[in-house]
Amino acid sequence: MKSVCVIGGSRYFGLRLIELLRDAGTAVTVVNRGSAAPPPGVAHVVADRDDEEGLRAALGRSTFDVVIDQVCYTPLQAALARRVFAGRTARYVMTSTMEVYDPATSALITPAASGTLVTEYFFDAAAWPADGGPAGPGPAGPGPSGLPAEAVTYAEDKRRAEAVLAGESAFAFVAVRSAHVLGVRARDFTGRLAYYADRIRAGRPVAVHRDPFPSSFTNDEEIAGLLFRVAASDHVGALNACSHGPLDVLDLCEAIGAQTGRAPVYQVVEPGEPASPFSFDRHYAMDNGLAARLGLPLSTGADWLPDAVAATLGHAKAA
Repeated sequence: MKSVCVIGGSRYFGLRLIELLRDAGTAVTVVNRGSAAPPPGVAHVVADRDDEEGLRAALGRSTFDVVIDQVCYTPLQAALARRVFAGRTARYVMTSTMEVYDPATSALITPAASGTLVTEYFFDAAAWPADGGPAGPGPAGPGPSGLPAEAVTYAEDKRRAEAVLAGESAFAFVAVRSAHVLGVRARDFTGRLAYYADRIRAGRPVAVHRDPFPSSFTNDEEIAGLLFRVAASDHVGALNACSHGPLDVLDLCEAIGAQTGRAPVYQVVEPGEPASPFSFDRHYAMDNGLAARLGLPLSTGADWLPDAVAATLGHAKAA
């Protein structure tokens, strides 16, 4: 793997990925709209990925051993990328999401049995209908999912983007389905763990489901390292990317309470009512057995969670 193109990756674990590639001696080219310059020693192509002709012109005759797409959010972006990078690369790695498995976002997703970790086979991108499917029944029964519209759209667009690239592409395709990413090295720009830290330190209640289901997590260092290794591997198809040991919202809150000296206060919500981030009333935590069989290094979530909490509290103190 001598040359890699990274689309996006200007912040959070994408930035760490670029550093890992560069430090390994790889010739790295970053493509973004120019909002952020890449690290030293990295080539920079300024282009809008949604502008097909502009992207072609900006790339010129460049070719790459691997393309890593950090910001493919829609099937239209996937289709454009499939056209532009045909003949430019033999391998295309898309950073996807565990949300493709969420049964509340599509009636076509079969819910996993409670306690059964979801394998890559629960969602087959190559068989997914090109026009997607209807919104799911939701955990409370038939009808709308009850999730915010943007959450349903995000999950479905990621499924359809995978479906486009898993089709008749001119390159080998890999979909790395990332778990929820918490920051141990870099600041988590989503602010979800900081949301809990702020409420717990202030003694404010945290809205949770009565029996919240666990979910899958990784951290910024782990997912960057995993993407780095997957890009250099010969694996093709989907890959679940998560630490060992699912965590639930109570685990997160108790870890924050242990470092702040403030016991979390919980407010149990009724079925169908909104809860805080990472409180789930449905099950789709991921199985990482394939990643383990491929020899990819995987940590245990409970081991690094205190570091993520410490980093979040440190950023809040510095702000």
